[in-house]
Amino acid sequence: MTDYKKAKVDTSIQTHDLNDFNKTTGNIYETLAMLSKRSDQIAVTIKKELIKKIEEFAIESVDNLEEVFDNHERIEVSRYFESLPKPCLIAINEYLNDELIYKSSKQIEAERESKN
Repeated sequence: MTDYKKAKVDTSIQTHDLNDFNKTTGNIYETLAMLSKRSDQIAVTIKKELIKKIEEFAIESVDNLEEVFDNHERIEVSRYFESLPKPCLIAINEYLNDELIYKSSKQIEAERESKN
């Protein structure tokens, strides 16, 4: 998984020029749809990793002392994931840094037809 904690994403509120979001697709609505899909992908990836980490501590413990230690570890894992930037901010950052590849539905169809 990409380490989203290391991504240089500014979590403060920023204004952006709308023309910055037109450069790849030529259409602001297509860009927003693309960013929405990418944000969903990032959110699913982060959620899967969170569930995987929390399941490591799902073992039933007999001793109360062990239970307290496990809860402390769960809290630390939760804090880590809460400190990550929001998926939409990561997606916007990737877009503005030209890290996303955009293909229109026409390009995808043309690629499929050329393979056949």
